[in-house]
Amino acid sequence: MMREDVAEACRILNQVIEIGGTTAFEVPFSEPLFAQSYMEGLDKICCHVGLDEQGDVVGFQWLGTHDTLPEDCADIATFTRRRPALRGAGRALFRETIKTAAALGFRAINATIRADNVSGLSYYEKMGFRDYSIAYGVPLRDGTPVNRISKGFEQVQSHK
Repeated sequence: MMREDVAEACRILNQVIEIGGTTAFEVPFSEPLFAQSYMEGLDKICCHVGLDEQGDVVGFQWLGTHDTLPEDCADIATFTRRRPALRGAGRALFRETIKTAAALGFRAINATIRADNVSGLSYYEKMGFRDYSIAYGVPLRDGTPVNRISKGFEQVQSHK
């Protein structure tokens, strides 16, 4: 991700938040907060963007560290444009992210997804992630409990 991608990537994330039900985020991001979170954060390992034929951002995938994960396990988040969607954007992003993770010596990747995010659960399953943990009843801002499913990907080194 480059500085010039921030505005479009931030719009994509905010579109996903506005639609609801597919991200733990419930409050839109400002561009400065987005840049701090996905480009400048100390926990960032990498952040890739996908571009369409016109050079417009169609999605992004962030890989970072998390203090609850082992040192050789990264955390992942994926967001793709909904309107208009571009089939295969998430798969293309994951191909690049997995190359970076392997080159940096990571052995596993964690994805934590809301249980009501059917498309997100399906995406990570198709990428080879498998369920390993559930956090039950994590409350949304309005108090509604939603389970969070953690999925692990453990074939990182085989993708070098």
